[in-house]
Amino acid sequence: MQAPLDPPSAAAKSALRDQVLAARRRRPLADSAHEAAAIAEHLTAWEEVRRAATVAAYVSVGREPGTGVLLDLLVAQGKRVLLPVLLPDLDLDWAAYHGPTSLAPASRGLLEPLSPPLGVSAVAAADVVLVPGLAASRTGERLGRGGGSYDRALARVPVGTPVVVLLHDDEVGLDVPVDAHDRRVTHAVTPSGVVALTE
Repeated sequence: MQAPLDPPSAAAKSALRDQVLAARRRRPLADSAHEAAAIAEHLTAWEEVRRAATVAAYVSVGREPGTGVLLDLLVAQGKRVLLPVLLPDLDLDWAAYHGPTSLAPASRGLLEPLSPPLGVSAVAAADVVLVPGLAASRTGERLGRGGGSYDRALARVPVGTPVVVLLHDDEVGLDVPVDAHDRRVTHAVTPSGVVALTE
């Protein structure tokens, strides 16, 4: 029996991932702290985040735009911050963040909260959801790493909740291939500011 073929978008997504990851490796490390601080400043000043009681976020890894400063600013502002916990089936559970000492190393080089897990549906209670990504189109298509974890999680987020991908400036407005299961984001935030993405 012949193995099922990948959708035509699979090769295009893989090529775009390679292109963005290569560009990220070329970015000067010296710029990372400045860019992370700018993203944190834009997000914490944004009205949607200012009004939020609960923010779902994540701990950045590798050359992703940094979230360490942002997470601590959100906690300092009195927000309840939820972070993902990767499950064996690649779905995402969620747990509360209480500062850098509340994190521990996990699989795939991730840092995850030590707090008790709240269940996969906890993300639905967030007033704003921040997600990682590699690129986004002007209409909100998001390119992830390919595991599908966030597409599953975002399916539980109520319509109308702002879903924001953190990117570098040149990663917004790219032509992102899509599949039926892909979930759109509503905004991107870069070192230059918050960008609304519309269908």
